[in-house]
Amino acid sequence: MHQGIPAGVHVLIERDGCVLLMRRAGTGFFDGLYSLPGGHVEPGESVRQTAVREMREEVGIEIAPDELACLGVVHRLSDTNRIDFFLRAGRFSGEPRICEPDKCDALGWFERDRLPADTVAYVREALAAGEGPWILELGWEAP
Repeated sequence: MHQGIPAGVHVLIERDGCVLLMRRAGTGFFDGLYSLPGGHVEPGESVRQTAVREMREEVGIEIAPDELACLGVVHRLSDTNRIDFFLRAGRFSGEPRICEPDKCDALGWFERDRLPADTVAYVREALAAGEGPWILELGWEAP
């Protein structure tokens, strides 16, 4: 039996040429750094279902699954072998806000070419990769 690889989902939400980032806090994982809203895929959940749930839980917005397009995938060697899916939300309803203050202490809109210095490195690389689709392999030794 093969051990599964943890899968994460990150959602790119844009407004007026800026992307929504949240600063992680109190999670023990990249605390103090900005990232796209998102989270882990739960058992029995698809990537798009995860995105819809996480956007509702983390920033209080609603996104229809068919409004989510794939930007790319990051396969990274971090604390373990990880897969992260990056999706773009075409439209959403509601005004983003901090819904989990125990996991996030700041929320803001940032220009893609002027991200905060304290942005999670692999998220920064994914945002720099462009419109996609793309696959980034980070943290692995070259063959």
